[in-house]
Amino acid sequence: MIRKACSDMTILVTGARGAVAGELIALLRRRGLPVRPASSRPEDPSVVACDLTDPATFPAALAGVDSVFLYAEPSHIDAFVKEAVTAGVSHLVLLSSSAVLAPDPDANPLAKSHLDVERALTAAPVRGTLLRPGTFAGNALAWAWPIKAGAPVSLPFPGSYVDPLHEADLAEAAAAVLTDPALGGRAYTLTGPDSITCAEQIGVLGRAIGRDIAIKQVTREEWKAEMADYLPGPIADALLDWQQLNDGVPTEITTDLEHLIGRPGRPFATWAQEHTAAFTP
Repeated sequence: MIRKACSDMTILVTGARGAVAGELIALLRRRGLPVRPASSRPEDPSVVACDLTDPATFPAALAGVDSVFLYAEPSHIDAFVKEAVTAGVSHLVLLSSSAVLAPDPDANPLAKSHLDVERALTAAPVRGTLLRPGTFAGNALAWAWPIKAGAPVSLPFPGSYVDPLHEADLAEAAAAVLTDPALGGRAYTLTGPDSITCAEQIGVLGRAIGRDIAIKQVTREEWKAEMADYLPGPIADALLDWQQLNDGVPTEITTDLEHLIGRPGRPFATWAQEHTAAFTP
């Protein structure tokens, strides 16, 4: 639900190839709002170049922009904020993470990258809004290969709780704060509607594709070895620490999402039904 449309503003949406940004771009366009999609590797002439690791791409991307939907890339965030101020941007909406709320986030590589960007936005002379989602429903795509192959899914902590948030709901929340000035300028902790375990997620996926999916409980080291080609060691450790922290501990579900979009979020079962093709041969 978008309560107010500001048809005279241009919205820069970074990370246009991502699931959330893609949903947001489509949603804003359906409302007739001027959107400037941006990507570090634009593959379409309608998408501008904006590589958050390359400040040389910032001026052209930000020219004439009023609001920005920003992915959390800390490497040149100070330069991005400075250029945004120069361009006259009035509102920065950050896709952050609820990981920043964990104890000692500076010691967690996943949390710190988001926290560094949050700090830069908070210190800027521009209104900033922080969207802090927990677990994306789309994270389940990491299990697609073994499920398609008929192999067990390796879980180090099957009883670890998550709060899967549908990317389309997150996009709606972003659209709400981008288009209604009354909603901006604060932090929102966004969760899916349910707290479920990783094992329960596997069960939901199994029902969606019509067959049982086996689970293989593995040790931390076994899981790290399986993921070595995809995740650097420190990131893998941070994910494992987070799963262990939530093992047997239900996630607290907030009302921030419903406040922004006017309805409860979509359950994980809805996401699973929409993505059955990713889990079937």
